[in-house]
Parts: sequence; C-alpha cells; structure tokens
Amino acid sequence: STQRNVTALVSDGVRFLGPVFGEVASGESGMGRMAEPEMIVDALLSAQRAQDFFGRHIVVTAGPTIEDLDPVRFISNRSSGKMGFAIAAMAKARGARVTLIAGPVEIATPLGVDRVHVRSAADMQVALDRVLGNDLKGADAVVMAAAVGDYRPRDVREKKWKKQGDSVAVELVKNPDLLASLGAKRTGSTPMLVGFAVETEKAQLLEYARKKGAEKRVDLMVANLASDAFGADTNRAWFVEQNRHTELPVMTKDALADAILDEIARGIAD
Repeated sequence: STQRNVTALVSDGVRFLGPVFGEVASGESGMGRMAEPEMIVDALLSAQRAQDFFGRHIVVTAGPTIEDLDPVRFISNRSSGKMGFAIAAMAKARGARVTLIAGPVEIATPLGVDRVHVRSAADMQVALDRVLGNDLKGADAVVMAAAVGDYRPRDVREKKWKKQGDSVAVELVKNPDLLASLGAKRTGSTPMLVGFAVETEKAQLLEYARKKGAEKRVDLMVANLASDAFGADTNRAWFVEQNRHTELPVMTKDALADAILDEIARGIAD
C-alpha cells in the first residue's frame, strides 16, 4: 500500500528524496534510511532556484595547493577553499553539472558535485587537462578560485630535512601558470574563463586585476583583498573587465558565488 501511495503521489508531481541505503533504526543496513538533513536542505534550495545552468558543465578549482619540501614539511598558503566550494554548490543548485578540483581542505563536498582531490599545482594541471580535454571543450565555464602556488622547491627530499646551522636556503622554481595556459590554449570564447586576483593593498588591486586579466586572456577577474577573503565566511570583491569594473559590498561567500554565476550566465548566453 505504501508503494501504491508513493506511485500515485509521484504521478501527481510530488518529488521524493530518499529513502537511501544505510543503517536503519533496527541497526541493520539496507534501503530505507532517511536522506541526510543536508541533502534535504540542498534539494529544497535547488527547487527554489532558477535552473539557468541546466545542461551546462562548470569546472571550479578551489583551496590551496601544497608543494612538498620533504615527507614532513611543505609550502602552502592561507586559502580556506570556502569561496570555490560556495561557487560549486551554487552552480549545482542552479542546475549545472559541476566538477570541483580541490586542494587539501577539510570541507564537505557539495551534494551532487563531482570532486577531484589534488595536492600540488602540477596535480591540478593534470586534473584540468583531463576534465577539459586538449581543446577545452569539456566545459562551458572554468572558475579558477584556487590559490595555486607560484613556486615549488626545485628538489624534494626523500628523507626528513634535518636541522643544521642558523639558516637554510631553499631554491624555488616557478610553477606553471594554470590560468594563463588555459587562456593561451582557448580558441574562441568557450569556455568562459573566470580568474581571481588577491592583493594586500587596495590601491593596486584593480590595476593588478585588469593587467592580469589582459595578459592571461581572462573574461572576468574577481578581485579582492587578502584581509577580506582568506578564512572568513564573507567576502568583498570587485568584478574587473578590461573596460569597466563593478564594486560589490561585503556579502556572504554564497551570495558572492551567486553574483559570479550571474556574470557567467550572461557571458555564456552572449
């Protein structure tokens, strides 16, 4: 009788979430567990949003990269990954198929998002190449929200680097510029490229973002200050293009993610 009632409700247009496979009240495992609350909330939010990215594939990079010195130590940065994860979650809620290429962060994967775990800048480049393909036609838009390390140690030691003397010198070599390589490889306007520019001084922020966008052939730069961006749940940003910029107020990273996606929606519709 339950199955008959469910079938009737589905035919009337009612959407069911679950049941799912897992441990049930009896202690046994099987089909019948209630969907997790986070899954239910995500489904409700998605149902309320316009599905303007339905049929689109959005690739997002997020978090820091790590460059190993030895089996114990590494070089990294302060990126929390929150901005990139917010973009991935909002894109999925708006109907997109989303691939999230993420450095090492302790954030749960947004429901329905395909997550690729990476560690170094080189790992992220391999993941991008695999997802996008040689012609970059594997996505409609790429949002490079990750804070990719500019340099890596020339030599990675196989054993722990022992303490010696009062100072030590580590030779660093330049990592590949992932955003620039995408801009150079792209032919035409697909995929749309979105980059991020983070500075510590507001006076140089817009100039740096505009220059970076032009040199790397990026469609939209999201510029922000390190003091506003790293680690917080809010952010303040400027959208920078070659001929204009738009200043946004302080907002949650979810709200900023939606604003970025609005710009992408307009860009890929043109």
